[in-house]
Amino acid sequence: MYSLNVPVPGRVARLASDLFPYLAPFDRVRDRHTLVCKRFEDTEFDRLHEQLRRALAGQPAFEARVTDIRFFEAPPRGAAPVVYLAVESPGLADLHRALTDEFGAVDGLEGDDYVPHVTLARGGSLADARAVASQSIEPVEWTVSQLDIYDSSFRETAASISLPA
Repeated sequence: MYSLNVPVPGRVARLASDLFPYLAPFDRVRDRHTLVCKRFEDTEFDRLHEQLRRALAGQPAFEARVTDIRFFEAPPRGAAPVVYLAVESPGLADLHRALTDEFGAVDGLEGDDYVPHVTLARGGSLADARAVASQSIEPVEWTVSQLDIYDSSFRETAASISLPA
């Protein structure tokens, strides 16, 4: 599976590191922090890369902002709960909508169900999730000027597309 990801700045990784004492009780704590814009299932890379280059032609850079900590009590996939950094970005929401219009949406995760976020940890207790979510953070703002095609099989970025595209 591939995904189109928004690279997050180092300040977001530092924020996640600062929260580690609250994340330690969870089954899985993320060491790589990503912000998924769109997922692509059962797709061949070269074809996807070319389709995305065309779909993103003229796409301007946009702003994104980590605002607070939240959690999904019952995520559509995987262990619960999922603790995450909430992201506000009208530009990302617009891009996601355009890409799901063109490529379709993954049920339960995209389209109307899409919640822009950076996962911190999953698989703990609800009490632990509430404790993390009660922490106050300084917002992190950045300009998104690149999107990465991420290959989940190899856990690496397969290609990057600069914005404006």
